[in-house]
Amino acid sequence: MTGSLAVLATAAGLLTACGGNGGPPTLIWYTNPDPGGQAAIAARCTAASNGAYKIETQVLPQDATEQRVQLARRLAANDSSIDLMSLDPAFTAEFAAADFVVPVPQSVQQKLPQAFKGAVTASTWDNKLVVAPFWSNVQALWYRKSFAQKAGLDMSKPVTWDQIIKAAADNGGTVGVQADKYEGYVVWINALVMGAGGNLVTDPNAGVDANVDVNSQAGEDAAKVIDTLAHSKAAEPDLSVSNEGTVLAPFATDKGAFQVNWTFIYSNYATDKATLNDLGWAPYPETVQGQPSRPPYGGIGIGVSSTSTHQDLDWQAVECITSPDNQGQYAVDTGNMPSSQAGYAYDKLKKAYPASLLQLFQQEVDDAGPRPLTPYWSDISSALQNSWHPASSVSSSTPASSQTYIQQVLEGKKLL
Repeated sequence: MTGSLAVLATAAGLLTACGGNGGPPTLIWYTNPDPGGQAAIAARCTAASNGAYKIETQVLPQDATEQRVQLARRLAANDSSIDLMSLDPAFTAEFAAADFVVPVPQSVQQKLPQAFKGAVTASTWDNKLVVAPFWSNVQALWYRKSFAQKAGLDMSKPVTWDQIIKAAADNGGTVGVQADKYEGYVVWINALVMGAGGNLVTDPNAGVDANVDVNSQAGEDAAKVIDTLAHSKAAEPDLSVSNEGTVLAPFATDKGAFQVNWTFIYSNYATDKATLNDLGWAPYPETVQGQPSRPPYGGIGIGVSSTSTHQDLDWQAVECITSPDNQGQYAVDTGNMPSSQAGYAYDKLKKAYPASLLQLFQQEVDDAGPRPLTPYWSDISSALQNSWHPASSVSSSTPASSQTYIQQVLEGKKLL
């Protein structure tokens, strides 16, 4: 068990999963919040099991870090009531290293739809597939077509952060990003660093001895983008507390120009015809001109708890949950895209989204820059948040000072 998880092994209220009154076993599936898509899948898979099991969902907190804490506390206390978990990629390695999840058996892997390369990478730890890819989220650049035309930007070609910031500032627009003190801000930092050819952690398997590489040319390039936006007229007034939701409303106004955000954006504006008709999409902006961008990767993998007493049934449920039809319907219901090409082939999904947008999503998943797969990601992420927030404080000296701080945290010389 990692040091960061050991402190979570506190007394946790234990639940008991049972069939009740002699009925089929109830599998408890802890899910991230959504508009009801996972609960609908639970109902469909319960019906499809023909009485073999019943799936009951328990919704985790909205914040990914709070999701981690709640699950880790229960698992560290050997809570056998947890059967299935919707795991954020940021914490997959940590849970796998702590033996909280059971690696996906080869017999099950053969029955799962072939996932995108980016989804497989995010679901793998120590060369083992440890969660089943379910949906794959990726960020793209969303823009108002009328604004880009006014600014004279050719969006059919790759654009840089500098270009969109200048275009927005010169023409009375804004650039929406995620820069609150939370995981979403670190996602942006990581994408900027990887887009400049770097990596936040170059040897994640090394644990506390991992080579943190923030103090690099790539780190300086990332800091420059954040510094430029934070001190530009293109920055939104609430930049220091901005997240995926706060950027939605400004984008739909006459100041709307650009935003980086996840795949749900298209469905979010579905009822706002004026915005939808003016909505454009393009690959994630380049950190350095001419160097391919590495868009943020998110999503969910389904893990089976090592404390579950129903693991055979759990894997049957995983096969149902991650089936191409359920991936496709979940995308229609929530705007969170499939982790496989088979899921994208779902007829209702192809009717709900423009073909060019679905093609962009699939390309961005394989081009994505995942966060480092390390059991110590929670500590690294928190240290980055502490040393890079607010965005207005970022300067050319930030990479060096943050690297020193992160290394001290990993070595136990500094507290978060």
